[in-house]
Amino acid sequence: MDNLTHYPLLLFMAAFVGLWLGAAAGSWLRRRGPEVNEEQTEDLGIVLGATLTLLALIIGFSVSMASSRYEQRKGLEEAEANAIGTELLRADLLPSEDAANVRRLLGAYLDQRILFFLNRDEARQTEIDQSTGQLQTDLWASVRRSASTQPTPITALVLAGMNDVINSQGYTQAAFWNRIPRATWWLMVAIALCSNVLFGYRSRNRKAVRTIDLVLPFVVSTAFLLIADIDAPRHGLIHVIPQNLQSLANSLGHAEVRP
Repeated sequence: MDNLTHYPLLLFMAAFVGLWLGAAAGSWLRRRGPEVNEEQTEDLGIVLGATLTLLALIIGFSVSMASSRYEQRKGLEEAEANAIGTELLRADLLPSEDAANVRRLLGAYLDQRILFFLNRDEARQTEIDQSTGQLQTDLWASVRRSASTQPTPITALVLAGMNDVINSQGYTQAAFWNRIPRATWWLMVAIALCSNVLFGYRSRNRKAVRTIDLVLPFVVSTAFLLIADIDAPRHGLIHVIPQNLQSLANSLGHAEVRP
């Protein structure tokens, strides 16, 4: 389930087929089982209504979780751009040679951070992470050297700014790893499957699954698609666009970074 939720379209197709089969199984059980009287049909309707209500609550809760994580990733992208921009300004407080080196490294680091948000290839992400880690090491070494040779409040300010740059990347990475828990997905799938089995079983048509029996699997699968799309940072259609980082890069005269 974890890997499947990384690919919203695959999740949609798997959920739709699985839930439709659940409705078909419920209809098959109704045809093979004993005759159900009106009172039992009414009881099934109550159980089905309660199950669908619970499913709606879980889906709403999951959409809220996914949306809050998406907004968090957007906020952290803005925070990264602010931290890098502030440190670029503070770099001018260093000696000219050190300032030029820090600005050059920050420019390369900015490009890597833009790539981090734009990249959709898991294999290439490893290379981006390695480049980012190396640049962080070089950036910290450059400002630490200046702080060691000239331990003044000004160099301490530059050192603190670099610490913010590095910390902001760590917060962003943690937000990208923070996904909807696996248990929540399994709970949604279990309740959705039960709902579709009950829906098929309650069907008055004892011959086959009707066209309308495809509606509930489609609607629930679409909800799963939306949740997975919002929750998957690198797949699907909904992504965090690094517009603040891009704007900062444009202000520095950088060429447009492409994934």
